[in-house]
Formats: sequence, C-alpha cells, structure tokens
Amino acid sequence: MTRPVGIVGAGLVGSGWAIVFARAGYPVRVFDSDARTMATFAERVRGNLEDLARYELIDSPDAVFERVEMVDTLEQAVGEADHVQESVFERTDVKQAIYRQIDEVVGADTVVGSSSSGIPASEFTDGLDHRENYLVVHPVNPPYLVPVVEIVPAPWTRAEAVERATTLMEAVGQVPVLVRREVAGFVLNRLQGALLREAWALYEEGYASLEDIDKTVSAGLGRRWSFMGPFETIDLNAPGGISDYAERLGGLYLDIARQRSDPQPWSRNLIARADAERRGALPKESLGERTKWRDRRLMALSAFMARSREAEGE
Repeated sequence: MTRPVGIVGAGLVGSGWAIVFARAGYPVRVFDSDARTMATFAERVRGNLEDLARYELIDSPDAVFERVEMVDTLEQAVGEADHVQESVFERTDVKQAIYRQIDEVVGADTVVGSSSSGIPASEFTDGLDHRENYLVVHPVNPPYLVPVVEIVPAPWTRAEAVERATTLMEAVGQVPVLVRREVAGFVLNRLQGALLREAWALYEEGYASLEDIDKTVSAGLGRRWSFMGPFETIDLNAPGGISDYAERLGGLYLDIARQRSDPQPWSRNLIARADAERRGALPKESLGERTKWRDRRLMALSAFMARSREAEGE
C-alpha cells in the first residue's frame, strides 16, 4: 500500500497540495493547528475539485476527495508519511517552530519539503535531528494548476532526499526545477521580482497605468511565456538564434539595467496610489470572486495545453 503524504498547513497552498497528491492517487493526511483554517479546508478543496471536473481535468471529485483525511494531530499527519509538505505561514520563526515539532514525530526516512517562497531551508532546519531529509519544495499557487516546483536543498540535504522529492513531483504531474544552491527568493521569485521592480518604476515615473502595464504582460509577454521561457523566446526572436539576439539587443538591455542601478523600496505613497487604482478597477470585496476567475482561466488553459500536447504526440 502506498504510504500517505502529510500536509502541514491547510491554507490556500496546503489545500492546493492536497489536490495535487490526491489527484495522483496518493492518500493524504492534513493537519493545521488553527481550527478555523481546518474548518474551511474541506469546502475549499471540494469547490476546487468540482471546478476541475467541469473543465475535464479530473473525472470524479468525490473519488479524489475520499483520499484526503483531516487529522487531529501533527503526528497523525506525518508519522507514517513517505513525504511531508509543509505550508505554514511564510516567516522564519514560524517555520523554525513547526520544524522542531515535525522533527520529533517524523519518520527517520521521511522527506519533508517546505513550500517556502523565498526563505532557504537552512534558516529553519539547522540543528535538527533529521535535517538531511529537509529541503524546499516551492510551488506556484495554485499548485494543481501551475505545475512548476522549485527543488532547493539546504547545504546538508542528502542527495537521496533531493532525488526522492524530484521523482515524487514528476509522479504527481508537477514540473520540478532544481536550484543547485540556496539563494534568497530562489529562481521564480527572483525573476518575478525583476519584472515587478521595473513595473513599479514605470508606474511611479508615469510612463503607463497599472492596467496598461498589466496588459503588456497578459496580452504580450505572457502569451509566449505560457509555453516557453525567456531564453527560448530570445533564441526564436532573431534569425541567428540567441547569439544573434544578444548581438542585436544586448546593448539596449545593458542601458536599461544601468538606469536601474539604485533600487528603492516601494514607498507608502506609491503603494497607496497603486492600491487606489486597483480598488477602482476591482473592489476589495470582489477579490475572492476574481481569484476564482483566475483559477478557472488557468483550468481552461491547462485543458487546452493538455489537448495540444496530445494532438502533437508529446
């Protein structure tokens, strides 16, 4: 019998992970110390599963949900697990506390992945008895719709733990990316951060509105980036490939980079201005419904891409 996967943290990311593993046929045990979070977990997961079925991304919401068990203690969630996915609040002290608890009850051979978005595992696993089994396994939210997962070992993570986490991610339909050594923010958020930095600067300096900056990505860059990355993009954007592109446009990008040599924090006034513009376009009470719209667009895109791969024989 397949050993269960333990989920620690039943919020948005944890519930997304529960769908990933249960959809792939794994029994899942979920624990969260916050009773209110646990109370909303089942409704959130059921609703998302029903949407997935509507887009023909799963066959039976009930069959998937039956594999998910909410448990009362941390030990019940992790004690017999082959893999544990921690998804608690993104703060070093919170992660340090939960890892001390996990370390006391987890199996000696269990791999524990953190959903940390940017805090390296070395900052919250040092000194623990089983630290060689701990690493970052960072998803994009929601993980059941956006498959990339960053695998980031700590300096002391054993190679077998990295291999097992990578193999599991592939088995459940995710796309693992190995970050060879720790760096704050890993790869995804450093790339996103570079784009955000320029987006904020262009907005602050009055070159374009939030809406127009967003459209530049959603109707421009994002169309290509949904199926290929920046290096393949530039490789196909010059007749002679990537070296030709670098020869043609390398100077331009250097000039742009030099204009941003003194990074500044997002100021309170800038954030307030951006927030007012966004709330004018989308009232705060509509954020939840718009999030559902985002997820359903991702479902439609996932279904289309699956059909496209099938048609192309991939």
